[in-house]
Amino acid sequence: MQIRIDHLPVEAATGESLLELVRRLDLDTDSLKTRPIAADIAGEVFTLNYVPVREKEHGDAPTTFRMRKAIRKGGGEVRLIRYEESRGRAIYERTIIYIFFLAMRELFPQAHAKVNFAIGPSLDISVETDPPFTPDDLEAVRDKMRAIVEADYPLVRRRLDIDEAIQLFEQDGQTDKVRLLKWRQFTYFDVYLHGDYADYFYGEMLPSTGYAKVFDLQFRPGGLFLLRPSIADADIATRYVYMPNLSKVFAQSDRWAELMHCRCVADLNDMVENGSVRELIRVNEALHERRFAEIATEIVNRGARAVLIAGPSSSGKTTSANRVATQLRVLGKTPILLSLDDYYIDRSLITPDENGEIDYEHIDMIDVKQFNTDLEALLNGERVEIPHFDFKTGARQMLGHFVQLKEDAMLIIEGLHGLNPKLLTPAIDKKLIFKLYVSALTTLNLDDHNRIPTTDVRLLRRMVRDYETRGATIERTLGMWDSVKRGEQRWIFPYQESADAIMNTSLVYELCVLKKHIYPLLRDVDSASPCYDEVISIIKFLNYISDAAVEDEIPPTSILREFVGGNTFYR
Repeated sequence: MQIRIDHLPVEAATGESLLELVRRLDLDTDSLKTRPIAADIAGEVFTLNYVPVREKEHGDAPTTFRMRKAIRKGGGEVRLIRYEESRGRAIYERTIIYIFFLAMRELFPQAHAKVNFAIGPSLDISVETDPPFTPDDLEAVRDKMRAIVEADYPLVRRRLDIDEAIQLFEQDGQTDKVRLLKWRQFTYFDVYLHGDYADYFYGEMLPSTGYAKVFDLQFRPGGLFLLRPSIADADIATRYVYMPNLSKVFAQSDRWAELMHCRCVADLNDMVENGSVRELIRVNEALHERRFAEIATEIVNRGARAVLIAGPSSSGKTTSANRVATQLRVLGKTPILLSLDDYYIDRSLITPDENGEIDYEHIDMIDVKQFNTDLEALLNGERVEIPHFDFKTGARQMLGHFVQLKEDAMLIIEGLHGLNPKLLTPAIDKKLIFKLYVSALTTLNLDDHNRIPTTDVRLLRRMVRDYETRGATIERTLGMWDSVKRGEQRWIFPYQESADAIMNTSLVYELCVLKKHIYPLLRDVDSASPCYDEVISIIKFLNYISDAAVEDEIPPTSILREFVGGNTFYR
């Protein structure tokens, strides 16, 4: 079979894998920055262990039909995926998690380890064992992981009958996977086997353990942090950075999940099936309301006169601003809501860069000088006319919107750059400013080894909202998402730890509601769409989740209402 890998023609012989073809073309390297780790064929992601041409299908191997179809669709073009891509980083993460659990199995077979969430550049992993996990144990795990990497074990999937897979995990004591698989809608299941250890990871893996040389471990009481390669330099592991504010909010979310008896997708599905999901919604929303009340109290006790709110896309910033405003009203304050967007510089005054491009998310797109002039005047009690930015004309207008902070009044200002230190000049008294970071930091996972990235949940929120309120197609939202994430990496995440408070807007029940909205739209995406692979990946994930017709239970001021509709703040 004649194919082209990164535009280089090559004849694929029977039984030859993509990895062998990559090496034959001399495209493999020792540097993770340049090393191919997977393949993109017509928009779909494939492991480099795939064999394009087989003599015959083997019963224990995943079918190659999907790959042959993709090769035909893509005209024989294969594009190699590297770590710099978000898909490449996800593949690498799954593999080092697999290596970690394989090391734990060999060293501490009776221990129970669980991947909890990502916190900055680290993966938080808890380890329950008797006696408790120690720093010396961590050193042993690190050494064993390095030995597994050095051994370069191939990572090849084996297809099992679903009942066989359930039996295998039952015998191995992996009850979390047994519970999840009982919700699987297909008669087969793919696993990775090494000796007597079987595991599953949602998505493609590296071709072998030898590809995962870059990682590190950091001890913490009750577990550890697994450090991924640095985005800036993939050939070194990222440095551990203690993030007390994010750690605190994740710990709080863990307590909430335990209180609600909902820590994984199987728990949520059980609640949907037995009807207790309605009580789950009530408790989850009550916990949110209490947290908003706590934040409002912190703001008042601080003596702040202005609240700056920032957060990544689809975190529920607008609803959060309104709910904080409501709680401030309870405390006797008069909140005034403003948007940083109204201080955008007129588009006609912006000069493109040397590539002819404009980064509209850059802080220089904000008229920082005018914003500070107005904010200083407002804090001094003066009456100020607030501009309005018209996105249709790309220009600011003065429409007679005057604001003045009287004795009990308080500003609530929402915007992308709310936490950026460049936003406020030295003239502003920082004691009068309260910074609030808002994000959907989900701690609900598929199982103990497969976490649900917070980015994935925010993407579901955005797809639903964009379709419901803006008439945007799934393809349009997906096409913008990489750019959105790049902006977050540059302008939001570096400042999240500097916030005075963090509000986790994730709702443990939201996936069962979001699925009801998004699943039919995903199924309607044509296979010829350039984002079809991403759509299929989302569908496969959502297949594990039971949808629920419970929107009558969701309060009209819920964060979720910002995305599925019915939010009374916008009437």
